[in-house]
Amino acid sequence: MTIDRRTILSGGAVGMLASLIGCSGRADATNSGDFPVRYTEAQWRERLTPEEFRILRGHGTERPFTSPLDDESRRGTFTCAGCENRLFSSATKFDSRTGWPSFYRPLDGAIGTSTDRSLGMVRTEVHCADCGGHLGHVFRDGPRPTGLRYCINGVAMDFVPARS
Repeated sequence: MTIDRRTILSGGAVGMLASLIGCSGRADATNSGDFPVRYTEAQWRERLTPEEFRILRGHGTERPFTSPLDDESRRGTFTCAGCENRLFSSATKFDSRTGWPSFYRPLDGAIGTSTDRSLGMVRTEVHCADCGGHLGHVFRDGPRPTGLRYCINGVAMDFVPARS
């Protein structure tokens, strides 16, 4: 595999590394069942596609520039693919040019965060407040008004268009 300058600058090198190694296998709060929506591992495997399970339950990362939700520009709401919790409004979505859907603010009470020390760095992990599913990470390089970039795996979400 070759990694070019664009891949490194877009954060794709981390995404490729994460997708190559797959799930981190971490056992933390997002897998402990401390959430309103709870299923056994077998039930999650029945409910989710293998890729959704790898990301939401195994803390995986999709390859950059592979999610159709990165280009989604209609009005609507992004929901958790695991439990349908409303996560982000399309009004807060922006093009971060990283290859993952990005938002500057979640909906009130929609997400939780934890410290992620995988891949040899410290990041803030974002998870669904209802089911604990891993969504992505939040960084302090986003636009105003928050200055935050919620970098979210498209596989971890569904999109519900606004009613006309």
